[in-house]
Amino acid sequence: MADVEASVRDRINGDRDCADQALAQLDLRRKINLLIGEWKAAGGGDVLPDVHDRVRLRLVKTIDKPARAASRR
Repeated sequence: MADVEASVRDRINGDRDCADQALAQLDLRRKINLLIGEWKAAGGGDVLPDVHDRVRLRLVKTIDKPARAASRR
């Protein structure tokens, strides 16, 4: 999915048509939502990670060891 999102961004930045890639991205999001719904219906109750969790983890790594985090970028 990240590849499709990057493709859409590249096409938009290049001022090109991205309709096909955008539709593919929407289709992937629909599939993910269906999978999550099935998982919850099957008894899945864990909290799923989201973007805010990832950003928070990245900030903690940067604060703990800024030189190491900067070298990885």
